[in-house]
Amino acid sequence: MGQSPNSRKLLEKIWQTGVTRVSGYDAVKKAVLGSDNFKPTHIVAVGKAASTMARAALDHYDKSLPTLIVTKYDHGEDALSNYKNVTLIESAHPVPDENCIKAGGALIDFVSALDSETKLLMLASGGASSLAEKLSPPNTLDDLKALNEDMLASGMDIHAMNTERKKISLIKNGKLLAMFKGKALRSFLISDVEGDEINAIGSGIGAVTQNRVCEDVQQNIIASNEIARTQCAKSAFENDLDVIVNEETLYGDVFEIAAQCASKVKFGPKGLYIFGGEPVILLPENPGEGGRNQALAVAMARDVADMNGVEILVAGTDGSDGPTGSAGGYVSSESWTENEGGTAALDAADSGNWLRHLKDNKYQNGGLFITGPTGTNVMDIMLVLKS
Repeated sequence: MGQSPNSRKLLEKIWQTGVTRVSGYDAVKKAVLGSDNFKPTHIVAVGKAASTMARAALDHYDKSLPTLIVTKYDHGEDALSNYKNVTLIESAHPVPDENCIKAGGALIDFVSALDSETKLLMLASGGASSLAEKLSPPNTLDDLKALNEDMLASGMDIHAMNTERKKISLIKNGKLLAMFKGKALRSFLISDVEGDEINAIGSGIGAVTQNRVCEDVQQNIIASNEIARTQCAKSAFENDLDVIVNEETLYGDVFEIAAQCASKVKFGPKGLYIFGGEPVILLPENPGEGGRNQALAVAMARDVADMNGVEILVAGTDGSDGPTGSAGGYVSSESWTENEGGTAALDAADSGNWLRHLKDNKYQNGGLFITGPTGTNVMDIMLVLKS
C-alpha cells in the first residue's frame, strides 16, 4: 500500500504549523511589539531568515530605515524592492563563496561607520557562519572553503565547527558588534543551535561578548526549536492525535539517532512522536545527493521496516537539507521493502535519489519533501506517527 496520502498530508500540516510559528517575520513582529520603547535608526540582518526578519522590523518601525541584509541565495524576498534604503547581499551556504567575503566587508563598513547617536537593531539567524565572513590574515577564501568542507564531511557538531570558525574570523564571536559605538543596541536572534546559546548562533555574529562603548544593550532569543515543537504538539492535539514524545534529542550520529528513535516508537504506544535537533553525518569521499534529514528518513525507514502503520516526516525548518533543493524526506514502515538499494544509498550518502524513486503516485518527487525557503531556521523536526 505504501505511503498514506492522508497521513502524509497531516504530518506536513503539523510540521508546517510549527515552522510558521517561528517564521522570521512573525517572530520579529511579536518581539518588537513586546519590547521597550526602543526605536532603531539602522538595521542589520544576517542569516537564512534575515530577509523576513528585516521586513518585519521595517514594517513595524519605518520602511525607510537604512538596512543591510545578508542571506542565502534565493532567500531575499522580492518585496524588499519596495524599501528604498535596503541593501541586500546573497551568498552561499553551507560552503562560502566570494560573496561571503563581500558580505563580511559590508557588515564591517556598515556597523563601524555608525555614529554615537545611532540605535542599532541586529537581527540574526542560523546560516550566518557561512553567509558572511572577514578573515584574519593570512587566511584566504580557499582556506575557509576547505575548512568548511572538511568540517561538514567529518560529522563535526555545530559547536565544534563554530569554535574553528571563530579562530580565523574578524566578525564572529562578538567581534562585529564590538565595532558598534552607538547609543543603543538590540539583538533579536532565531536559534539554530542546541541550548539556544547566543554566542553560538551564526558563530556569535549577533552576540555582544567583546569590550564595547555602548551600555544600552539587550539580546533576546525570539524563536527556537522548542517553540516550533510546542506548536507542532498543539496542532497534533487539535487533530485528535496523542503526543507521546516531544523532545530535543536529534544530536549525534544520524544512524545512532535513527536506531534510538525507532526503538522508542517500537516499544511505545500509538500516537505522534516529535523529535527536534540537528544530527550529523559522516560523508564518504564522493557523496551522492542528500543531506542529514534525507539520510535520517532513509535510516528510519530501514529501522522501522519490521513494524506496521508507522509514517515519518523529517525536515530542516529552513526548507533546505545540505546542498540540495529538498527540506528532507517522508517514509513509511513499508518504504524499505518497496524500494531497493537502500543500504547502498545510505553508504554512498545518496538518500535523495533513493527517496525520489519511492513508489508514490500522488507525489511527483516520491519521498522527497520540498518546501522552498521558509523564512526561518530552528534546526530540524522529525514527526513519527504510529497508528
